Amino acid sequence: MPAMKDSYIVKIAVEMTDQVPQLIEFNQKQPLAGIIQELCNGWNLSDPEQYALQFNDSNNRNYITEKNRNEIKNGSVLRLQYSPSKTAQDILHKLHNGNPEEKAHAMHRLSNLSADMTFALDFINKQGLTLIIKQIETGKCKGAVLAHTLLSFVELMEHGIVSWDILNGDFITRVASFVNSPQEAEVTQAALSILENVVLNSTEGYGQVEREIPIGSLVGHLQATPVVQQNAIALINALLLRADSAKRRSLASTLTSKQVRSMIQNHILQTGAALGAEMAHQLYVLQTLMLGLLEQRMVTKMDPQDQDGHDKIKELRRIAFDSEGAGGSRGPGGFTRDYKKLGFKNDINPALDFTETPPGLLALDCMIYFARNHPDSYTKLVLENSCRADEHECPFGRASVELVRILCELLKIGEAPSEQGASFQPLFFTHDNPFEECFCICIVLLNKTWKEMRATSEDFGKVASVVREQIVRALGVPPPSSLEQLKVKLQTLTYSDITQLWQLERTSREEWESHARPIVELREQITPDILNLIKQQRLAFLVDGTRFTKYSARGQRIKDKFWYIRLSPNHKVLHYGDCDEKSSPTTEELPSKLAVADIRALLVGKECPHMKARKASHQLAFSLALESVDLQSLDCVAPDEETFAYWTDGINALLGQRMTSKETDRDLDTLLSMEIKLRLLDAEGVTIPQDPPPIPPDPAHYHFCYDLK
Repeated sequence: MPAMKDSYIVKIAVEMTDQVPQLIEFNQKQPLAGIIQELCNGWNLSDPEQYALQFNDSNNRNYITEKNRNEIKNGSVLRLQYSPSKTAQDILHKLHNGNPEEKAHAMHRLSNLSADMTFALDFINKQGLTLIIKQIETGKCKGAVLAHTLLSFVELMEHGIVSWDILNGDFITRVASFVNSPQEAEVTQAALSILENVVLNSTEGYGQVEREIPIGSLVGHLQATPVVQQNAIALINALLLRADSAKRRSLASTLTSKQVRSMIQNHILQTGAALGAEMAHQLYVLQTLMLGLLEQRMVTKMDPQDQDGHDKIKELRRIAFDSEGAGGSRGPGGFTRDYKKLGFKNDINPALDFTETPPGLLALDCMIYFARNHPDSYTKLVLENSCRADEHECPFGRASVELVRILCELLKIGEAPSEQGASFQPLFFTHDNPFEECFCICIVLLNKTWKEMRATSEDFGKVASVVREQIVRALGVPPPSSLEQLKVKLQTLTYSDITQLWQLERTSREEWESHARPIVELREQITPDILNLIKQQRLAFLVDGTRFTKYSARGQRIKDKFWYIRLSPNHKVLHYGDCDEKSSPTTEELPSKLAVADIRALLVGKECPHMKARKASHQLAFSLALESVDLQSLDCVAPDEETFAYWTDGINALLGQRMTSKETDRDLDTLLSMEIKLRLLDAEGVTIPQDPPPIPPDPAHYHFCYDLK
């Protein structure tokens, strides 16, 4: 019986202003109303229906409801406060009838309470949101009161109770004025957040925000505090996402100007502001959208009637071979020879080289950029190869097309930004044509690698794979902060360095590919042990826990809000709760618990409840469907593919189901290969037959022995 009692009764303290705290046993099976009634009796308070319990944690001041009461644990300290309904009524009364000081105090309380879903619902139902909107529209609030008003509005709207379409033009105009004029940082920060949500979530709001907020006004905020910078970039990203192609290019031309790039360099990248998770995400989105402008050229084939394209091809030939003015006397045959020296696959009609997408016309754009902006390097590269008498010339045209395809693949041009992405390349904020400049650096590298490999046309694929590896490693952690740093990193990664690295990696991950029956049987024999080892690693990962980004009720990512989940060491309980960007709470610090036995099923992707209404990426989403009535599912979005794989594997292992991720398959192959190699060390040099040798027949008789003397 004591064990059963302990499972639903916790010992807690309850405080109240001007009262002696009470130590009580909190019965999870007793209705909250009954517990509050007993507390009120202990303090001789009438009208218990006007009171409610509240968490008393610095990071959690939410009201306690039937849905979240399971977060209460032994040793918790709660507060008895006025109920959400009465508190909302009191705040509204002060806002309507109070003096300026009382109104300011009420608005400060509102900004602290608006993040609570229970309070927000009561406040909105009492027309509190309508009052807040009117106060913002009239413009009577100033300073700290205005900041609290805007913050309260943001928090109330983030619950998804009310649509953003309720906002009229006057409201948007007023909020836009806070962005366009000097204000306190808290005011600007909240105003930027409101306009970002209007652009993304309002049907008609984008057009008005785009008209009312000049891009120059947002650029000015890049010199402000980190949160204002972050929200300014978030609004720029929202405007880019909603803009049509022409408007997006217009915005991009401003954002790539030297003034804006200098602000991002000096006030964000060099100050360490970009180290924050949310700022890194916003810079990643901005970079993805800016590079996405190249997609149209990447997927466009060259039209036979494209005069501009033909002129560029002729200009490539002219810059390379007509530097001394001798090109005017060349006939069509001379042009064909020149196009062959330029390394086009189709030297009679080079336009055919740009009919494959990707990279389409983007390859031609990069080639002409190289020729125009770096004519000395371009001429040297082309003439150096065209004058070679052997078969080792590097075909500039074919190499350029392949290189642009590699860069498009590595930089994921044309892909929409993901909600979990946070990896960006600082060097792309250092030049107005960063992609083209990156191409110029890499095509020189390709030519250098070609010579180091002494490659011929038959080795083209091998050279491309080496160059791809060089670029991947040069752009890796830590990423180069400038084009010059990229050039230096690439120069240190020679062909011999890459081959050595590949050899080391190949040695470490080489798989046993033999199909001999003894090896197959050995694999089958040790596979269960290896799978159990992988299972233990996955469960250990869950015990260590993971920080997830929070999502709103509408399925939208909430900036700067995180929660942490970790498995108990005995693998029976999941602990979870709110955390900040850098903390890793222990199980004792996480307020909420979920018994593994209550998990009904694991849902992934579109099956997740929080992804059904979303059109955005859902590949990293997973949900734990629960038996509980109060909480039907625990919904998560993993920060990366590896975390997604480890968590889904771990949950499947807890449920007694097969681990199905690609990571499990890779780990299984790697560990099996290593284990088999270790077991076969003694058989090194012995040829293992495909089939075991036949068993010889029984002897005619057994009348024999061996004399040991």
